[in-house]
Amino acid sequence: MSEYTVKKISMKRMSVVRVIVIALFVISCKDQEKKENNGLLIGKGRMPAIAGDNNNSFFVVYGSGDSLLFSSSSDGSKTFSSPALIAVLPGLTASAMRGPQIASVANGLVVIACNKAGNIFSYTKDEPGKWSPAVRVNDVDTVAKEQFLALSAAGNNAFAVWLDLRDNKRNKIVGAKSTDGGKNWSKNIIVYASPDTTVCECCKPAVALRGENIFVMFRNWLNGSRDMYVITSSGAGKSFGDARKLGIDSWVLNGCPMDGGGIVINNNGVPETVWRRKDSIYTCQPGLPESAIGAGRGCTIESVNGKNVYAWTEKGEVIIRKPRGMKINLGKGQLPLIRRINNEHILCVWENDKQIHSAIVSL
Repeated sequence: MSEYTVKKISMKRMSVVRVIVIALFVISCKDQEKKENNGLLIGKGRMPAIAGDNNNSFFVVYGSGDSLLFSSSSDGSKTFSSPALIAVLPGLTASAMRGPQIASVANGLVVIACNKAGNIFSYTKDEPGKWSPAVRVNDVDTVAKEQFLALSAAGNNAFAVWLDLRDNKRNKIVGAKSTDGGKNWSKNIIVYASPDTTVCECCKPAVALRGENIFVMFRNWLNGSRDMYVITSSGAGKSFGDARKLGIDSWVLNGCPMDGGGIVINNNGVPETVWRRKDSIYTCQPGLPESAIGAGRGCTIESVNGKNVYAWTEKGEVIIRKPRGMKINLGKGQLPLIRRINNEHILCVWENDKQIHSAIVSL
Protein backbone atom coordinates (compact mmCIF):
# COMPACT_ATOMS: atom_id res chain seq x y z
CA MET A 1 0.00 0.00 0.00
CA SER A 2 1.40 3.37 -1.01
CA GLU A 3 2.10 6.19 1.43
CA TYR A 4 -0.52 8.29 -0.45
CA THR A 5 -3.18 5.60 0.05
CA VAL A 6 -2.39 5.31 3.79
CA LYS A 7 -2.68 9.09 4.21
CA LYS A 8 -5.96 9.09 2.29
CA ILE A 9 -7.45 6.34 4.50
CA SER A 10 -6.25 8.15 7.63
CA MET A 11 -7.86 11.39 6.49
CA LYS A 12 -11.14 9.58 5.81
CA ARG A 13 -11.03 8.03 9.29
CA MET A 14 -10.36 11.43 10.83
CA SER A 15 -13.34 12.87 8.91
CA VAL A 16 -15.57 10.09 10.19
CA VAL A 17 -14.34 10.70 13.75
CA ARG A 18 -15.07 14.43 13.39
CA VAL A 19 -18.63 13.68 12.20
CA ILE A 20 -19.18 11.33 15.15
CA VAL A 21 -17.79 13.86 17.63
CA ILE A 22 -19.98 16.63 16.22
CA ALA A 23 -23.04 14.35 16.29
CA LEU A 24 -22.39 13.40 19.91
CA PHE A 25 -21.92 17.06 20.78
CA VAL A 26 -25.25 17.99 19.18
CA ILE A 27 -27.02 15.15 21.00
CA SER A 28 -25.48 16.16 24.32
CA CYS A 29 -26.51 19.77 23.76
CA LYS A 30 -30.13 18.87 23.04
CA ASP A 31 -31.03 18.58 26.70
CA GLN A 32 -28.28 20.84 28.00
CA GLU A 33 -29.17 23.58 30.44
CA LYS A 34 -28.08 27.08 29.48
CA LYS A 35 -27.97 30.07 31.82
CA GLU A 36 -29.87 33.03 30.46
CA ASN A 37 -31.70 36.03 31.92
CA ASN A 38 -32.50 39.23 30.05
CA GLY A 39 -35.36 40.01 32.37
CA LEU A 40 -37.23 42.95 33.82
CA LEU A 41 -38.46 43.66 37.32
CA ILE A 42 -42.19 44.38 37.05
CA GLY A 43 -42.87 45.17 40.69
CA LYS A 44 -43.03 43.96 44.27
CA GLY A 45 -45.64 41.31 44.94
CA ARG A 46 -46.53 37.64 44.83
CA MET A 47 -48.30 35.02 42.71
CA PRO A 48 -48.37 36.58 39.23
CA ALA A 49 -50.73 35.50 36.48
CA ILE A 50 -50.46 36.57 32.84
CA ALA A 51 -52.63 37.00 29.76
CA GLY A 52 -52.14 38.28 26.23
CA ASP A 53 -54.38 39.59 23.46
CA ASN A 54 -54.37 39.63 19.66
CA ASN A 55 -52.58 43.00 19.57
CA ASN A 56 -49.40 41.55 21.09
CA SER A 57 -50.15 43.21 24.42
CA PHE A 58 -49.54 41.39 27.69
CA PHE A 59 -51.05 41.80 31.13
CA VAL A 60 -49.85 40.73 34.57
CA VAL A 61 -51.89 40.60 37.77
CA TYR A 62 -50.51 39.81 41.22
CA GLY A 63 -51.03 40.48 44.92
CA SER A 64 -49.25 42.61 47.51
CA GLY A 65 -50.86 42.45 50.93
CA ASP A 66 -54.55 43.23 50.35
CA SER A 67 -53.80 45.08 47.10
CA LEU A 68 -54.63 43.52 43.74
CA LEU A 69 -52.08 44.97 41.29
CA PHE A 70 -51.87 45.15 37.51
CA SER A 71 -49.18 45.90 34.94
CA SER A 72 -49.34 45.85 31.15
CA SER A 73 -47.12 45.87 28.08
CA SER A 74 -48.08 47.23 24.65
CA ASP A 75 -44.73 46.48 22.95
CA GLY A 76 -44.62 42.70 23.04
CA SER A 77 -43.43 42.53 26.69
CA LYS A 78 -40.24 44.52 26.11
CA THR A 79 -41.41 46.95 28.79
CA PHE A 80 -44.18 46.96 31.38
CA SER A 81 -46.14 49.81 32.90
CA SER A 82 -45.77 50.82 36.52
CA PRO A 83 -48.01 48.73 38.79
CA ALA A 84 -51.57 50.07 39.11
CA LEU A 85 -54.19 49.21 41.71
CA ILE A 86 -57.20 47.20 40.58
CA ALA A 87 -58.79 47.05 44.03
CA VAL A 88 -58.13 46.49 47.70
CA LEU A 89 -59.55 43.10 48.67
CA PRO A 90 -59.31 42.52 52.44
CA GLY A 91 -57.76 39.11 53.07
CA LEU A 92 -56.55 38.76 49.47
CA THR A 93 -54.83 35.40 48.98
CA ALA A 94 -51.53 35.56 47.11
CA SER A 95 -49.12 32.86 48.27
CA ALA A 96 -48.36 29.13 47.97
CA MET A 97 -49.84 28.74 44.45
CA ARG A 98 -52.97 30.63 45.58
CA GLY A 99 -53.37 33.90 43.72
CA PRO A 100 -55.40 36.05 41.33
CA GLN A 101 -56.07 34.92 37.76
CA ILE A 102 -56.42 36.97 34.57
CA ALA A 103 -57.77 36.40 31.07
CA SER A 104 -58.19 38.49 27.95
CA VAL A 105 -61.77 38.80 26.67
CA ALA A 106 -63.17 40.36 23.50
CA ASN A 107 -63.42 43.91 24.82
CA GLY A 108 -60.94 43.95 27.67
CA LEU A 109 -59.81 41.93 30.65
CA VAL A 110 -61.26 39.88 33.49
CA VAL A 111 -59.54 39.14 36.80
CA ILE A 112 -60.71 36.82 39.58
CA ALA A 113 -59.30 36.77 43.11
CA CYS A 114 -60.13 35.02 46.36
CA ASN A 115 -60.00 36.17 49.98
CA LYS A 116 -59.14 34.13 53.05
CA ALA A 117 -62.81 33.75 53.93
CA GLY A 118 -63.27 31.67 50.76
CA ASN A 119 -65.15 34.09 48.49
CA ILE A 120 -64.15 34.73 44.86
CA PHE A 121 -64.55 38.12 43.21
CA SER A 122 -64.42 39.23 39.59
CA TYR A 123 -63.12 42.54 38.21
CA THR A 124 -63.37 43.67 34.60
CA LYS A 125 -61.73 46.38 32.55
CA ASP A 126 -62.88 47.65 29.16
CA GLU A 127 -60.10 48.76 26.81
CA PRO A 128 -60.38 52.52 27.54
CA GLY A 129 -61.94 52.24 30.99
CA LYS A 130 -61.21 51.67 34.65
CA TRP A 131 -61.60 48.49 36.62
CA SER A 132 -65.16 47.68 37.63
CA PRO A 133 -66.35 47.14 41.22
CA ALA A 134 -66.14 43.56 42.46
CA VAL A 135 -68.75 40.96 41.50
CA ARG A 136 -68.91 37.70 43.43
CA VAL A 137 -68.36 34.50 41.44
CA ASN A 138 -69.25 31.76 43.97
CA ASP A 139 -73.00 31.54 44.64
CA VAL A 140 -72.62 29.77 48.00
CA ASP A 141 -70.91 31.78 50.72
CA THR A 142 -67.31 31.05 51.82
CA VAL A 143 -66.91 27.69 50.05
CA ALA A 144 -63.50 28.31 48.39
CA LYS A 145 -61.58 27.91 51.64
CA GLU A 146 -58.49 26.47 49.92
CA GLN A 147 -58.41 29.50 47.54
CA PHE A 148 -57.13 27.60 44.48
CA LEU A 149 -58.48 29.18 41.27
CA ALA A 150 -58.08 28.94 37.50
CA LEU A 151 -59.52 31.03 34.66
CA SER A 152 -59.69 30.86 30.87
CA ALA A 153 -61.54 32.91 28.24
CA ALA A 154 -62.31 33.06 24.52
CA GLY A 155 -64.20 35.93 22.98
CA ASN A 156 -66.55 37.19 25.69
CA ASN A 157 -66.92 33.75 27.26
CA ALA A 158 -64.96 33.04 30.42
CA PHE A 159 -64.90 29.97 32.65
CA ALA A 160 -63.56 29.84 36.21
CA VAL A 161 -62.89 26.75 38.32
CA TRP A 162 -61.88 26.31 41.93
CA LEU A 163 -61.74 23.90 44.88
CA ASP A 164 -65.08 24.11 46.69
CA LEU A 165 -66.50 22.75 49.98
CA ARG A 166 -70.23 23.16 49.33
CA ASP A 167 -72.80 20.51 50.34
CA ASN A 168 -70.59 18.09 52.29
CA LYS A 169 -67.51 20.13 53.32
CA ARG A 170 -65.36 17.99 51.00
CA ASN A 171 -63.26 19.61 48.28
CA LYS A 172 -64.63 19.19 44.78
CA ILE A 173 -64.12 21.02 41.48
CA VAL A 174 -66.75 23.70 40.91
CA GLY A 175 -67.05 26.12 38.00
CA ALA A 176 -68.92 29.17 36.77
CA LYS A 177 -69.34 30.70 33.32
CA SER A 178 -69.57 34.30 32.17
CA THR A 179 -70.89 35.25 28.73
CA ASP A 180 -70.25 38.98 29.09
CA GLY A 181 -66.52 39.09 29.76
CA GLY A 182 -66.71 38.57 33.53
CA LYS A 183 -69.34 41.17 34.43
CA ASN A 184 -71.84 38.50 35.50
CA TRP A 185 -71.45 34.83 36.40
CA SER A 186 -73.73 31.83 36.03
CA LYS A 187 -75.14 29.56 38.67
CA ASN A 188 -72.21 27.44 39.82
CA ILE A 189 -71.87 23.88 38.51
CA ILE A 190 -70.15 20.93 40.18
CA VAL A 191 -67.61 19.90 37.56
CA TYR A 192 -66.30 16.88 39.46
CA ALA A 193 -66.79 15.30 42.90
CA SER A 194 -64.55 12.40 43.85
CA PRO A 195 -66.30 9.15 44.82
CA ASP A 196 -63.44 8.69 47.29
CA THR A 197 -64.52 11.61 49.54
CA THR A 198 -62.43 14.46 48.08
CA VAL A 199 -60.13 15.65 45.32
CA CYS A 200 -56.56 16.52 46.30
CA GLU A 201 -57.06 19.33 48.80
CA CYS A 202 -54.11 21.64 48.07
CA CYS A 203 -53.43 21.45 44.33
CA LYS A 204 -54.39 24.20 41.92
CA PRO A 205 -56.67 23.17 39.02
CA ALA A 206 -56.19 24.40 35.46
CA VAL A 207 -58.66 25.22 32.69
CA ALA A 208 -58.50 25.82 28.94
CA LEU A 209 -61.39 27.08 26.79
CA ARG A 210 -61.85 27.09 23.03
CA GLY A 211 -65.23 27.58 21.40
CA GLU A 212 -67.77 25.31 23.09
CA ASN A 213 -65.05 23.06 24.51
CA ILE A 214 -63.79 23.44 28.08
CA PHE A 215 -61.02 21.26 29.50
CA VAL A 216 -60.45 21.19 33.26
CA MET A 217 -57.36 19.53 34.75
CA PHE A 218 -57.05 18.72 38.46
CA ARG A 219 -55.29 16.41 40.87
CA ASN A 220 -57.62 13.70 42.12
CA TRP A 221 -57.46 11.45 45.17
CA LEU A 222 -58.65 7.93 44.41
CA ASN A 223 -57.63 4.78 46.27
CA GLY A 224 -54.74 6.63 47.86
CA SER A 225 -53.32 7.89 44.55
CA ARG A 226 -52.78 11.59 43.77
CA ASP A 227 -52.99 11.45 39.97
CA MET A 228 -53.90 14.14 37.46
CA TYR A 229 -57.22 13.98 35.59
CA VAL A 230 -58.90 15.90 32.77
CA ILE A 231 -62.64 16.38 32.47
CA THR A 232 -64.28 17.92 29.39
CA SER A 233 -67.40 19.85 28.47
CA SER A 234 -68.37 20.07 24.80
CA GLY A 235 -71.42 22.17 25.62
CA ALA A 236 -69.85 25.41 26.87
CA GLY A 237 -69.83 24.27 30.49
CA LYS A 238 -73.48 23.23 30.82
CA SER A 239 -72.37 19.71 31.75
CA PHE A 240 -69.16 17.69 31.89
CA GLY A 241 -68.32 14.13 30.89
CA ASP A 242 -66.30 11.52 32.74
CA ALA A 243 -62.91 12.41 34.20
CA ARG A 244 -59.94 10.72 32.50
CA LYS A 245 -56.70 9.92 34.28
CA LEU A 246 -53.55 11.33 32.70
CA GLY A 247 -50.65 8.97 32.07
CA ILE A 248 -50.16 5.28 32.82
CA ASP A 249 -48.45 5.14 36.22
CA SER A 250 -49.86 6.38 39.53
CA TRP A 251 -48.58 8.31 42.53
CA VAL A 252 -49.60 6.71 45.81
CA LEU A 253 -49.11 9.42 48.40
CA ASN A 254 -50.40 9.90 51.93
CA GLY A 255 -50.48 13.67 51.74
CA CYS A 256 -50.90 16.54 49.33
CA PRO A 257 -47.99 17.58 47.06
CA MET A 258 -49.39 21.12 46.66
CA ASP A 259 -48.69 21.08 42.94
CA GLY A 260 -51.07 21.37 40.01
CA GLY A 261 -50.00 21.56 36.37
CA GLY A 262 -50.66 23.24 33.05
CA ILE A 263 -53.00 22.65 30.13
CA VAL A 264 -53.18 24.23 26.68
CA ILE A 265 -55.17 23.46 23.53
CA ASN A 266 -53.06 22.75 20.44
CA ASN A 267 -53.78 23.72 16.82
CA ASN A 268 -55.88 20.59 16.35
CA GLY A 269 -58.10 21.36 19.33
CA VAL A 270 -56.49 18.65 21.46
CA PRO A 271 -55.41 19.42 25.04
CA GLU A 272 -51.71 19.14 25.87
CA THR A 273 -50.82 18.76 29.55
CA VAL A 274 -47.83 19.00 31.85
CA TRP A 275 -47.73 17.93 35.49
CA ARG A 276 -45.60 16.51 38.27
CA ARG A 277 -45.44 12.99 39.68
CA LYS A 278 -42.99 12.45 42.52
CA ASP A 279 -39.91 14.48 41.53
CA SER A 280 -40.40 14.32 37.75
CA ILE A 281 -42.23 16.50 35.23
CA TYR A 282 -44.39 14.64 32.69
CA THR A 283 -46.33 15.63 29.59
CA CYS A 284 -49.04 13.88 27.59
CA GLN A 285 -52.32 14.20 25.75
CA PRO A 286 -55.34 12.60 27.45
CA GLY A 287 -55.48 8.90 26.67
CA LEU A 288 -51.81 8.63 25.67
CA PRO A 289 -48.77 7.50 27.71
CA GLU A 290 -46.80 10.17 29.53
CA SER A 291 -43.23 11.27 28.74
CA ALA A 292 -40.78 12.54 31.34
CA ILE A 293 -39.19 15.86 30.36
CA GLY A 294 -37.36 16.96 33.50
CA ALA A 295 -37.25 17.12 37.29
CA GLY A 296 -38.88 19.72 39.48
CA ARG A 297 -42.28 21.18 40.35
CA GLY A 298 -44.64 24.08 39.58
CA CYS A 299 -44.84 23.41 35.82
CA THR A 300 -46.69 25.10 32.98
CA ILE A 301 -47.04 24.76 29.20
CA GLU A 302 -47.56 26.86 26.07
CA SER A 303 -48.13 25.85 22.43
CA VAL A 304 -46.09 27.76 19.85
CA ASN A 305 -46.56 27.04 16.15
CA GLY A 306 -47.76 23.53 16.88
CA LYS A 307 -44.93 22.72 19.30
CA ASN A 308 -44.88 22.70 23.09
CA VAL A 309 -42.77 24.85 25.38
CA TYR A 310 -42.56 24.03 29.08
CA ALA A 311 -41.46 25.83 32.23
CA TRP A 312 -40.99 24.69 35.82
CA THR A 313 -38.96 25.23 38.99
CA GLU A 314 -35.96 23.01 39.66
CA LYS A 315 -33.84 23.42 42.80
CA GLY A 316 -35.15 26.94 43.27
CA GLU A 317 -34.45 28.08 39.70
CA VAL A 318 -36.71 28.72 36.71
CA ILE A 319 -36.24 26.31 33.80
CA ILE A 320 -37.58 26.70 30.26
CA ARG A 321 -37.62 23.69 27.93
CA LYS A 322 -37.72 24.62 24.26
CA PRO A 323 -39.46 22.52 21.56
CA ARG A 324 -36.21 20.78 20.54
CA GLY A 325 -35.33 19.88 24.12
CA MET A 326 -32.78 22.53 25.08
CA LYS A 327 -33.25 23.87 28.60
CA ILE A 328 -32.76 27.51 29.56
CA ASN A 329 -32.11 28.49 33.19
CA LEU A 330 -33.49 31.94 34.04
CA GLY A 331 -32.07 31.93 37.56
CA LYS A 332 -33.66 32.06 40.99
CA GLY A 333 -37.43 31.97 41.20
CA GLN A 334 -40.59 29.90 41.37
CA LEU A 335 -43.94 29.27 39.69
CA PRO A 336 -43.09 30.44 36.16
CA LEU A 337 -45.80 31.17 33.60
CA ILE A 338 -45.22 31.38 29.84
CA ARG A 339 -47.11 32.92 26.92
CA ARG A 340 -46.42 32.99 23.20
CA ILE A 341 -45.22 36.32 21.80
CA ASN A 342 -44.67 35.04 18.24
CA ASN A 343 -43.31 31.88 16.62
CA GLU A 344 -39.78 32.71 17.75
CA HIS A 345 -40.26 34.09 21.28
CA ILE A 346 -42.15 33.50 24.51
CA LEU A 347 -42.73 35.65 27.57
CA CYS A 348 -41.93 34.14 30.96
CA VAL A 349 -43.15 35.72 34.21
CA TRP A 350 -42.22 34.41 37.65
CA GLU A 351 -41.88 35.29 41.33
CA ASN A 352 -38.64 35.55 43.26
CA ASP A 353 -38.12 36.95 46.76
CA LYS A 354 -41.56 38.65 46.70
CA GLN A 355 -40.84 40.39 43.41
CA ILE A 356 -42.36 39.83 39.96
CA HIS A 357 -39.91 39.28 37.08
CA SER A 358 -40.32 38.82 33.34
CA ALA A 359 -38.06 37.76 30.48
CA ILE A 360 -38.32 37.26 26.73
CA VAL A 361 -36.93 33.86 25.71
CA SER A 362 -35.88 33.06 22.14
CA LEU A 363 -36.98 29.69 20.79
